[in-house]
Amino acid sequence: MKYAFHPEARLEYRDAAAFYEAARPGLGAAFTLEIEAVIEQICAAPDRWRFFKQDVRRCLTRRFPYAVLYTIEEDYLLIIAIMHGSRQPGYWKKRVA
Repeated sequence: MKYAFHPEARLEYRDAAAFYEAARPGLGAAFTLEIEAVIEQICAAPDRWRFFKQDVRRCLTRRFPYAVLYTIEEDYLLIIAIMHGSRQPGYWKKRVA
């Protein structure tokens, strides 16, 4: 299944990868691989994960304290947020129509 990022989710993704890379060389690449693996899992079986809020679903990463929040649209998945587990809850809700 195809997917697209909400513009703010793409920025979160880039910022998090840059943060980890600055913390330790190679860690940003590991973060990117983890997120891409999670997105692949979601694309393969988008209904597998439960609803988190409204029609938004959440898939947690294993190695990093992040979750991929997404909605299932007609022809694609919309990634709403690459959410840090300790970030202010609900900050992403304004991205959902």
